[in-house]
Amino acid sequence: MKRSMIVITVLALLVAVALPVQAMEHEKAGKMHLSQSAVDLRMAMRQLWEEHIVYTRNFIISSLGGLEDAGKIAERLLRNQDDIGNAIKPIYGEEAGKKLSALLRDHILIAADIVTAAKAGNNDGVAAGQKRWTANADDIAVFLSGANPNWPQQTLKDMLYKHLAYTTTEVVSRLKKDWPADIDAYDKGHEHMLMFADVLTDGIVKQFPKKFEK
Repeated sequence: MKRSMIVITVLALLVAVALPVQAMEHEKAGKMHLSQSAVDLRMAMRQLWEEHIVYTRNFIISSLGGLEDAGKIAERLLRNQDDIGNAIKPIYGEEAGKKLSALLRDHILIAADIVTAAKAGNNDGVAAGQKRWTANADDIAVFLSGANPNWPQQTLKDMLYKHLAYTTTEVVSRLKKDWPADIDAYDKGHEHMLMFADVLTDGIVKQFPKKFEK
């Protein structure tokens, strides 16, 4: 599915009246029965956040490797943050969408600074970047939990911190040429990002159940 179509799908699902459904079981701590419209939202949200993790991965590889496509990948990665912000505008408003995009863009720009510092062996720069990165994660968690009571602030912080840890491990492992550790961190980080997307989807469905009735 093309990027523009993914965003359109999310936008449509967030404003649409609930569609006729086929129930499915979603395995988590407890099992939820989701309508087809909720399942469609889940898949579209997952694809947006999967792009986040995939293009972050591509940027790390290209930046550390000094590849010519690093700048273009960074541009594509930043567009993904705008896509995610645009996806919440119909339900949380224009300003909320812009705010989320801005926070996520900061998340990416800080990550780029950390990668640059790590490549140069600038430990102080890495430490300063990590501090800014954590503060940005806190800001994202505070913003999201303020928009939806089903997104507990501490839960979001814990998940975002883990995302930062997996990404950091990728960078460090690639610098050390520890390829198994690098691959393991990416695999775990990819799975974790999909879980994060599901947490967001579940929160929206719970907050606006009438839009996703079975």
